Formats: sequence, structure tokens, C-alpha cells
Amino acid sequence: MNWRAPEITRTPEPYVGDERTMLDGWLDYQRQTLLLKCAGLTADQLRAASVEPSGLTLLGLVRHLAEVEAWWFRESFAGAAVDYPYGSEEDPDADFDVGAADAEADLATYHREVELARAAVAGRSLDETFTEIGPKRRTFNLRWVYVHLIEEYARHNGHADLIRERIDGVTGA
Repeated sequence: MNWRAPEITRTPEPYVGDERTMLDGWLDYQRQTLLLKCAGLTADQLRAASVEPSGLTLLGLVRHLAEVEAWWFRESFAGAAVDYPYGSEEDPDADFDVGAADAEADLATYHREVELARAAVAGRSLDETFTEIGPKRRTFNLRWVYVHLIEEYARHNGHADLIRERIDGVTGA
């Protein structure tokens, strides 16, 4: 039997709560939306570039967002050394190269990165700051990272909507 991405039940976004509850809830909602767009598809479908001429795929988005989680929460904010599973200095866009990718393993990597990101920020203040790695040396707080990731997921989930519709006609949510 062909492996298929697992079905998921998305938790509704929060309507009431303190700032941390809202940020955690909305980020989880966006994370789950990405997985919802992948649910029920085969590995070949997840690797399909279906909005020509773009090579963007659902699996590429999953791999990319796994690395985004690692970069912002673990490496940039928490200062952890991260061994990126896809990209490198020589090939920073390797996360989108899914020709020979193992979809089941990549979804497991994504789930692991989300859990590691959650652990990296557990109990940390939204006001806590860090200075980014690289030449710009801008200072951010954890609150900014949450807002940025919600925005990045929302943008990529729009891409995922179009890709999924082209694959099998599924639309919505």
C-alpha cells in the first residue's frame, strides 16, 4: 500500500487569551493548516510541482518550514547549534529540492523541528531579545519571531492552497 500523509484534526485558533496563548495558538493553527494541505496525499503527490512554471511543492514547503522553525527558534533565539537536514551554505535552497526526497521521513523531521522549537521557547519571555547572526546584526525579541512565523506560515499556506487544488481539487480551510 502506498504511504499517504496522515489525516489531521486542526485545533481551532484561539478567540480569547493572553498574548502568549494567542501567539502559540495562532502559530499552531498555521502549522496544522500546512499539514491539513498535505493530508491524504501520496509521496508522489507531495513532491508534485503543480503550479507551472513554479517548482514549488507541498513537500518543499514542509521541508522549508522545518528549517525556518530551526533557524528562528532554536539557532537565532535560543543560540543552539543546528544541523540543518536540507540546506547548507553551498546549497541554501536544498529544502525545496524534493526529487529524491522521502516524504514520510520529511514529515517526521518537520514534526520533530516543531517540538524542538516549542522546547526552545518554553518558559521564555516574549520580551527576551537576541541579536541575529550575520552582517546585519539586528536585534529582535521573541514576540517578533512568533509574529514573523505566523506571517510566513500564512503566506506559504496560501501557496499550499493553490498547489493542493491543482493536485486533486481539494480547496478550503
